[in-house]
Amino acid sequence: MITVEQIAQAGVVGAGGAGFPTHIKLSGKADTVVINAAECEPLLHKDKELILHFGKRIVEGLAIGMKLVGANRGVIGIKGKYSKVIESLQSKLKAKMEIVPLDDIYPAGDEFVLVYQTLRRIIAPGAIPLSVGAVVMNVETVFNVSGVEKTPVIEKYVSVAGAVKNPCSVCVPIGAPLSKCLEAAGGAIIDDPAFVIGGAMMGVLAKDLSAPVTKTTGGIIVLPQDHFIVQRKSWDWNKTSRVGRASCDQCSHCTELCPRYLLGHPIEPHKSMRSLGFNLSREANVAGAQFCSECNLCSYCSCPEGLDPRGVNVQNKRRLLAEKKRWENPPFLPERTERLMSFRKTPTSQLMQRIGLNGFVNQGALLPDSVDVSEVEILLKQHIGAASVPTVQVGDSVEKGQTIAIRPVIDGKTALGVDLHASIAGRIIAISENSIRITKSK
Repeated sequence: MITVEQIAQAGVVGAGGAGFPTHIKLSGKADTVVINAAECEPLLHKDKELILHFGKRIVEGLAIGMKLVGANRGVIGIKGKYSKVIESLQSKLKAKMEIVPLDDIYPAGDEFVLVYQTLRRIIAPGAIPLSVGAVVMNVETVFNVSGVEKTPVIEKYVSVAGAVKNPCSVCVPIGAPLSKCLEAAGGAIIDDPAFVIGGAMMGVLAKDLSAPVTKTTGGIIVLPQDHFIVQRKSWDWNKTSRVGRASCDQCSHCTELCPRYLLGHPIEPHKSMRSLGFNLSREANVAGAQFCSECNLCSYCSCPEGLDPRGVNVQNKRRLLAEKKRWENPPFLPERTERLMSFRKTPTSQLMQRIGLNGFVNQGALLPDSVDVSEVEILLKQHIGAASVPTVQVGDSVEKGQTIAIRPVIDGKTALGVDLHASIAGRIIAISENSIRITKSK
């Protein structure tokens, strides 16, 4: 039986988001393990492709997770519209496992929304799924858990979408340049493209693709420089504050359609917007901002004025953190969920039209071969917790899958983190404070 220590040594972290070390998550006790197969970010398809190609392995990973946390139920949340994906997985399920079809909404993949849709349990503000007896993992994380006895995490699956010749999903060595993923998709079909790393809603804008693929890289979306998404992700705090202070008319649409507000949390983005001009202007005086999931629904879809409530919430969150302020025992109104949520969901089709993605091919078949690279840069911090510590030196030869960095020991205790491994066989050519570079063996 696979252990949590094996999972840590294999370098398994959440394959999306912030990269929380999976062995810590699986050290708890829960009655249900939920697999997040919602993949609600527009144009991304790699999770569905993993299910179609490696369904048995994903079920095995779910079984391992259930065993480790003592769960008597395993649930896989997949959008109901993906009937082919559901059908391919249904026959592979083991006892006490089930598929729950999800609505085609955004953000169905937010773990708070997912737990409600699959289990009808509402996570309190500031809490985690474990507080309601659930552990949530995404598809690729479970895929990695099931393979730890054979190989550590040295490859990443990435969707490449938007203005590219061949929208697809690719398997690439961790540490490979992001540009190699674009090459595998046939390159950009527009001049002077912009790149969003991650999803269109929650991803970040990149000037180029020289940075390395990490364990949390999920997608690359290629867009024209004048596209709505590119322009909005280019806003800085000065513009967010200035435009918001001048234009917000307090319609409260941002709050009324906020997924966390609909779950009963005390987050009200329109009050964050109000704080720009009134009541200790520009100060972190709206404590509910700390419960923002940063899904961007308010900024990209809900606001009729095209303002940036999410940006204001993020700024307030940072200030609250810097001031060490935390809202203890916040009000919680779960009854709001049953009363309002079913009437205020945001359909993905409506969202894609609103943010200008309907014109792109919405598919991403998995390419049959892994992307080949001659050099990789393995970042020492690809996860929540402490950076890993190199165990190799410049000039060392390494084999594919060999451990090259481990969790540090701080004050006599192993720190939160995971081990890292060589994603290609070769020679160590550089070690810095942030990364290890490996060139491929001739």
